[in-house]
Amino acid sequence: MSAAQAEPLRFPVKSRVIETFKVGSDETRFGPLEFMGGLELSASTDALGAMSSIAMGADGSSFLGVMDTGFWFAGRIERDADGRPQRISDFSVQPMFSRDGDVAKAKWMIDAEGLAIRGDRILVSFERDHRIDLYPAKSPGETAPVGSIPILIPASELRGNRGLETVAVAPSGTPLEGAAVTVSERSLNADGNMLAAVLDGPKKGIFFVKRDPPYDATDGDFLPDGDLILLERRFSIAGGVGMRIRRIAGESIIPGATVDGEVLLDADFGYQIDNMEGLAVSTDADGKVRLTLVSDDNHSILQRNLMLEFRLVE
Repeated sequence: MSAAQAEPLRFPVKSRVIETFKVGSDETRFGPLEFMGGLELSASTDALGAMSSIAMGADGSSFLGVMDTGFWFAGRIERDADGRPQRISDFSVQPMFSRDGDVAKAKWMIDAEGLAIRGDRILVSFERDHRIDLYPAKSPGETAPVGSIPILIPASELRGNRGLETVAVAPSGTPLEGAAVTVSERSLNADGNMLAAVLDGPKKGIFFVKRDPPYDATDGDFLPDGDLILLERRFSIAGGVGMRIRRIAGESIIPGATVDGEVLLDADFGYQIDNMEGLAVSTDADGKVRLTLVSDDNHSILQRNLMLEFRLVE
C-alpha cells in the first residue's frame, strides 16, 4: 500500500437545495416529523456516491459516513439562520483499511453498510464478509481495524447481500444502557422476521424485528430516550422505490423478542426520495431531535445523492 492510497481525496460538492419534501406541495409536517430541507449532491468526480450510513458530530453539522464501496466520507452541512441545510463544505473521501491493512480489497470483503460512534471507537458493520469492526474515532481512515465485536447471529443465517445493514449504539441511561445493536437487512427467521442482536450489555442476545414486506432495513439510530429509529426501503419494478421510518420502543428490545413500532413516515416517488440508505439522529441548537438521511446512488446516472433532514416534533 502506498501513502497516496490512504490519503483523503478532497473535492467540491455542488448542492441543489430541496425546499419541499412532497412533490408539488409546500407542506412541511408529515405526522410527527417536520421537513427541515434537503440537498441534492453532485460532483465532477465519481468519488461521490454509494453512501450507505452516516453519523453526525456533536456540533450537529459535521458528519462522517461509510460508502459500500469501501470508503469513508466526511464533510460539513452549512445551514441558514433557521438551521436549514444550504450546502456541503469540506467534503472528502478516504479508502478504508481492511483487517490486514490493505486498502485495495474486493467489494465483497469491504462492503461497509452501517456506522455508529461509541466513545473513542467507530463501529462499522459489513455485509458479505459479515462482521462489525472497530476503528479509532480520531483517525479512522489512517489505520486498520483495532478490534471487532462478536455479531452473535450465526454467519450461516446471514444472507450474502442482505446481512448486517444497521449498527447503532443506545445512549447510556436508557433501557439498553449504551449497548450496540445490529439489525439485518433481510436475513430472516422461520417467521419471516429480520434477525437482530443486542451485542453487549445486560440485555445481550438475539432478537427479531417484525418485517412488513416489501420493506427491508437499511439503517438505524437511537433517540436520546432510547427508542430505535429504523430506516427501511422497498423497491420493485411495479411499485418503484419507497422509504419508511419506524420507531421501536427501546424497552421492547430484549433477547428472544419480536419487536415492532409506530411508522413515523412512509414515502414513495411522490416525495423527494431515492435509494435511502443512511440515517443519523442528532440534537440541533434548539435542543430538538433531528434525523439526517442520505441516499445511495449506486453510481448510477438514474439515481441521486440526497441528504434530507427532519425534525422530530413530539
